[in-house]
Amino acid sequence: QVQLVESGGGLVQAGGSLMLSCAASGRTFSYNAMGWFRQAPGPEREVVAAISSSGGYTYYADSGEGRLTITRDNAKNTEYLQLNRLKPEDTAVYYCAARRNSVASAHSYEYAYWGQGNQLTVSS
Repeated sequence: QVQLVESGGGLVQAGGSLMLSCAASGRTFSYNAMGWFRQAPGPEREVVAAISSSGGYTYYADSGEGRLTITRDNAKNTEYLQLNRLKPEDTAVYYCAARRNSVASAHSYEYAYWGQGNQLTVSS
């Protein structure tokens, strides 16, 4: 079982930067691929970025390419998402998620564990 707790959201002006963190409990963090997803008002939760268990492979959605950096510190059981040059359309609830295996995935249905979500609002 993995429990995830996000932090670092809030209100930011367009063009600014922010780092989201996701602290994981449990002994298996270093074996879990991780991801960040977001959900704006509406039914769809979309992938933002994903990272393999070792951190050696990363994936970014086209919407964030060049502006986002996903990293992880397995010694601290923590995943990070650095967001730069933020835009109003980045406004959403951001979720971190963990898979049961080491392979990063862009598909939300492949993630077994989810954080509670953290609101990020970007003002224009």
